[in-house]
Amino acid sequence: MPGNDGAVSARLSHVLDLIAAGAVPAETRLYAYPGGTARGEARAADGRADRGEAIGALDGALVSVKAMLDVQGLLTDAGSATLRGRPPAASDSSVVSRLRSAGAVVVGTTQMTEFAFSAVGTNPNFPALGNPHDAERICGGSSSGAAVSVGGGLADIAIGSDTGGSLRIPAALCGLVGFKPTASRVPAAGSFPLSQTLDSIGPIARSVKLCALADSVLATGKASDVAAIGVDRFRLVVARGRLFEGCDQAVLDAFDGAIDHLRRSDVRISDGSLEPILDELARIDGLGTFPPVELAATLRSSGITDLAPVDPNTRSRIEAGSGLSAVDYLEMARLRRQLADGFERSMEDGEVYVVPTVPIVAPTTWSVSDPEQFRRINALLLRNPRVANLLDCPSISIPLPSRGLPVGMMLIGRRNADRHLLSIALRLEGILAQGDRLCREDGLGISGEGRS
Repeated sequence: MPGNDGAVSARLSHVLDLIAAGAVPAETRLYAYPGGTARGEARAADGRADRGEAIGALDGALVSVKAMLDVQGLLTDAGSATLRGRPPAASDSSVVSRLRSAGAVVVGTTQMTEFAFSAVGTNPNFPALGNPHDAERICGGSSSGAAVSVGGGLADIAIGSDTGGSLRIPAALCGLVGFKPTASRVPAAGSFPLSQTLDSIGPIARSVKLCALADSVLATGKASDVAAIGVDRFRLVVARGRLFEGCDQAVLDAFDGAIDHLRRSDVRISDGSLEPILDELARIDGLGTFPPVELAATLRSSGITDLAPVDPNTRSRIEAGSGLSAVDYLEMARLRRQLADGFERSMEDGEVYVVPTVPIVAPTTWSVSDPEQFRRINALLLRNPRVANLLDCPSISIPLPSRGLPVGMMLIGRRNADRHLLSIALRLEGILAQGDRLCREDGLGISGEGRS
């Protein structure tokens, strides 16, 4: 249970003092923070703990919030200079209100890619965000600051959004857990959306347990745990095919080693295919994509018509897609609903699809400085995670034991079976952690190969 040990104020003061003194590296620095409000929340959490009146399992947890979600008194700029002239948020977004009611301490807001419109994690409006495992590599996005706030020890939980992988991509690249719920599970009131069709709001944390606790608060307002499900009550379906193309060898080694270990631990695993689904998604992509046109509409309604200050990598994507016709947009929505409904019906009870979260380990920051390389890497990072968004399924990335840079495994569950998916992820996390611990003691990788 994070916090709730009578030392929440001390933990918060340590974080805020480091930030105020400039002692926290830029790659882990919160963008904005309500120091006075947060200190009051921490003192209140300490008082409840001393009296034995803790509200729940998240009472005293330090939480960071992506800058596209309203935090009262702070600017919701969605990572863009075009929104910096707006007044601070007059009230909390629905999710922040629920977190505060559950006793969480809102440490501050985190950097993000502009308008959440990139999986790479870079944003020229802010200092570069480095990966907590290697500051010369990207952290992924668009919830970039969310991941580094957890990876850098500034928050127990980070709240962000996921439109095509924006929670799971940085989680995978930074060695964390990222959970994307079914879109309608968590209220979006008080957020600056990238895509009303595809956006989901969820957590990044160091464990499945913390993500499950955060999810319950975001969805219901009350913290509740999940129990690890028995291995006889679910089946993993490894969907080899296009989603494995272009994988780094390190990703394949970590993924295959994890699958082998799970098999030895009596987890039921079978081979399957998402190829027909990918063919149907390609039909939708042939018409267009939802984020550019929906973001263009949001910007227009916000009075933003001049895109000159917008990052060229972002501006080009908005301009390329904002001319989508109404007929094509409606056809895309129809095809997506039809596909999501069919996929839900096709899934058997306890069935979960598994693939690498992203096919590559974190690239270096200089490798994405060229616009053409940026577009290539951005598309590669989005390729696997976006499937779950288009199918409106819950999905989670859990870190895999690996020899070098972090690698993530992505699970895709049935629509609205979010807690069931979290129970499965909790079981897998435990099995993989135990196996990796034993192998490390023997000087081996989890697949049994000797370490160099």
